[in-house]
Amino acid sequence: MSTPGTIDGTAPLQHVSPSVFCEHCPTRLVLDRLSDKWVVLVLARLSESPMRFNQLRRDIEGVAQKMLSQTLKKMERDGLIERRAFATVPVTVEYSITPLGLTLAKKIIEITHWAEENIGQVLAAQARYDTKQQVS
Repeated sequence: MSTPGTIDGTAPLQHVSPSVFCEHCPTRLVLDRLSDKWVVLVLARLSESPMRFNQLRRDIEGVAQKMLSQTLKKMERDGLIERRAFATVPVTVEYSITPLGLTLAKKIIEITHWAEENIGQVLAAQARYDTKQQVS
């Protein structure tokens, strides 16, 4: 359980100008969240339309049910997504992106496109590096 007034329950929010380069700045916790591939993929999917849990799990190949559940809870706490339960049997839960999440998703989608467009060059660079390391 997280402590009120903190991002992850450990670092108190401070009333100073945020700087990602300061060791104790809470923005670093946000950057940690953004460097999580599951957060990136969930944001990209939810930017298209609201989705139910199982649809997200099917669309994001390789994510475990527990990991997706934890990711969604963290994102909801951060205000990036919204969880909506419908009174059905069984209960239907739908996730949607918030306006804050949408501002981030726009930037993240650019990064995912960059990754898709440049993976060939990255893999080639890795192969060159690995070859040099084996020779040394």
